[in-house]
Amino acid sequence: MRKLFIPVFASAFALGLASCTSCSGDKANNHKEAEGKGGVYMGGVMRLNEVEAFKSLNPIAVNENVGFHIGTQLFEGLVKFNQTDLSIEPAVAARWESNENQTEWTFHIRHGIMFHPDACFPDGKARAVTANDVKFCFDKLCTSDPNNAQFDVTLKDRVIGANEAFESSKAGKNMSVSGLKAVNDSTLIISLKSPFAGFLNIMAMPGCWIYPKEALDKYGLDLRIHPVGTGPFLMETVKEGEVLIMKRNPDYYGFDKDGNKLPYLDGIKYTFIREKKAEILEFKSGNLDMVYRLPVEIFHEIMGDLEHAKERKTDFQILNSPAFNTNYLGFNCISSTFNKKEVRLAFNYAIDRHKITDFTLQGEGSSADYGMVPYVDAFEKDGYNFKGLKGYTFDPAKAKELMKKAGFPDGKGFPKVTLQINSGGGNNILIAEVVQQMLKENLNVDVDINTVPFAEHIEQVQSGKSDFFRFAWFADYPDPETFLTLFYGKHVPTGATEKSFINYFRFKNARFDSLFAASFTEPDKAKRYGLLSQAEQVVLDEAPFMPIFYDENYSLEQLNVRNFPQNPLNYFDLSVVYLIPKDKMPKK
Repeated sequence: MRKLFIPVFASAFALGLASCTSCSGDKANNHKEAEGKGGVYMGGVMRLNEVEAFKSLNPIAVNENVGFHIGTQLFEGLVKFNQTDLSIEPAVAARWESNENQTEWTFHIRHGIMFHPDACFPDGKARAVTANDVKFCFDKLCTSDPNNAQFDVTLKDRVIGANEAFESSKAGKNMSVSGLKAVNDSTLIISLKSPFAGFLNIMAMPGCWIYPKEALDKYGLDLRIHPVGTGPFLMETVKEGEVLIMKRNPDYYGFDKDGNKLPYLDGIKYTFIREKKAEILEFKSGNLDMVYRLPVEIFHEIMGDLEHAKERKTDFQILNSPAFNTNYLGFNCISSTFNKKEVRLAFNYAIDRHKITDFTLQGEGSSADYGMVPYVDAFEKDGYNFKGLKGYTFDPAKAKELMKKAGFPDGKGFPKVTLQINSGGGNNILIAEVVQQMLKENLNVDVDINTVPFAEHIEQVQSGKSDFFRFAWFADYPDPETFLTLFYGKHVPTGATEKSFINYFRFKNARFDSLFAASFTEPDKAKRYGLLSQAEQVVLDEAPFMPIFYDENYSLEQLNVRNFPQNPLNYFDLSVVYLIPKDKMPKK
């Protein structure tokens, strides 16, 4: 079993740079800082592709990777991540400070920061951002809305008055969040119920991106395709599922260390080619500047280029890094099919994860032996008890005994189930077919596979319409909590078909909730991580999901791409990326 080792430097959670192998004679480090005033090439359009269409670019509705990637270029929060090491950097806020016990945070809004020029403003011109804009967005984040997928993972249970405002809005009453105070145009104070170690990470999440009230008033539900933010790029063209074009924001506040104005690029063009093989062909033809997540079918063909780089010269470079990403199959725990934990446990013991990673995935990723939280060296050093966790081994005999205990000896009487997966993922169908075969061989359970577009998949899973489903969870920030929040009972709505935005399993367990909630207020990181690892063991004992594998990031970049390192969150900050013109490239 391979582990994800991410080093910690000093007291900060800093992540190692992605490895980069240049498959050409150009041995320059393509991911160092920009070369300075004379070395940065301004202009050009970065061409990227996503294999799925985005669901929404409304900040409170962003809950999938495509919307996150695109939205990060258009919006910023008070703070943002550093693309290289995922440390927190100033964004809409130029600086901040907290009181001694970190329950009151004061943010100072950057002077002269502007919203994108847009028709939502009376004269169509950009206007300055104020602390009241931030308060408006955070108040909206604490409002009940069918599209609000971010409240549960951001301000809920953390900011004073957030829960009360949310509950009040359900009755149609708009209540200002008492823990949010705009002191003046440039100062915002946020008061927390208790100290929370990951608070600044929360402030960088999509739900905390800043947009103007005028945009919501003008576009309403159509805000999902009319984003107005403060980011380095602004929207120019949207043809959903086909193409999305952004252009450089001339009012962006950023400068590099040498005084060059950011962003360097003139724009970004996203296409939405659904098939990975077709995407790779476009890349090799020079029509895309970067692709990420290589399909299994051609993984070793590409890696062969890497292994023989010294003997051969090719026209691209390969980067890889660990990923904060767990791929799993989930159960709807309140469904009649999966409401017995013995059935859920039986399914877990009936599959061979190592066979899936070694043969189906051909080594692209590692088997999910621990649970939802992938092994990270830094987590263990800080107190997360990976070695003490009892996960799932491949044990067909135990699986059969559990099914018998559940009342289905040799699978008799157990209904045929449908495993719903989303289209677009290169290995989704391969894994689903192997799991289908293993469940038939080891439990005599019949499984149908239903493949649907990602937006439909999310809708059905959140609405409780799918009892058995494929998903992957990408961490929102580098902390075990962001994985375990999926199982928090307070995220489960009261109605069986009411949308459950975070806890897709509709899993409730008092012991888990107690341990998880206790971690919120524990100031000692080792003790806090100890509580979280105990909570994960509760999840493993109850089995609301089937962990399959932990991902690794592999991407391809053209040789002229600069300052675009990988990181475990797949966080892209294209404001600092630039392209060297082909005629300026070093000779091979």
